[in-house]
Amino acid sequence: MIVLSTICFSQVADTAFHIYLLAGQSNMAGRGVLDSISKQTHPQIFMLDKSNQWVLATDPVHFDKPDIAGVGPAIAFAQEMVKNNPNIKIGLVPCAWGGSSISVWNPDSAYLTGHPYDDAVKRTFIAVQSGILKGILWHQGEADNNTKGATLYMDKLKKLVERFRNTFHNPQLPFIVGEIGHFNKNTIINAILNDVPNQISFTAVVSAEGLKDKGDKLHFDTPSARELGKRYAVAIKKLTTQK
Repeated sequence: MIVLSTICFSQVADTAFHIYLLAGQSNMAGRGVLDSISKQTHPQIFMLDKSNQWVLATDPVHFDKPDIAGVGPAIAFAQEMVKNNPNIKIGLVPCAWGGSSISVWNPDSAYLTGHPYDDAVKRTFIAVQSGILKGILWHQGEADNNTKGATLYMDKLKKLVERFRNTFHNPQLPFIVGEIGHFNKNTIINAILNDVPNQISFTAVVSAEGLKDKGDKLHFDTPSARELGKRYAVAIKKLTTQK
């Protein structure tokens, strides 16, 4: 169990370094095929690597399953956030776990080789020593995309959001959720995800309409993962403008 001391985020942090926690399962981690632009860097976009060091961001951003990690929404999101804004930098904190259900995103819950919630909190506290936490991007639901999972999902998500906000001392911390791909055999969980802004304050939902899979009816292909990232950026800009 992680024991965290009280940390003042703004004590030594760069207010122009905007930190985003990336959480959820494989479509946040990214399973799109790497291509010719996957290793291109941007001087304003960084990621916290497996060793908890800031490096210029490249795909794959995540390392949950190194053999299959690929292109996800993270870098396209960051590119959209810095567009026409040379005064900020973006710090991505990859913490998604492919295949994880929302049930393992609880304190002390183990999954594969890690502890999704505890690891995310630990890495975010490391990250905010350098910058300011601006939001959480959540893409998860495929593992709960069934009648029982969907029925229990909203209550679990409310508790997760509250826990994150209490831990990071920010009751208005933006939390953006994304729909699962419409190409899935069923999308019962999307009805729950679309109700999140009505149930939880300072949240938004990102549509997956029109996005394509990589051929497995589960994971977004590379262009769609990048388009999803842009949609996350639009959503959080709109949400934070309204705050």
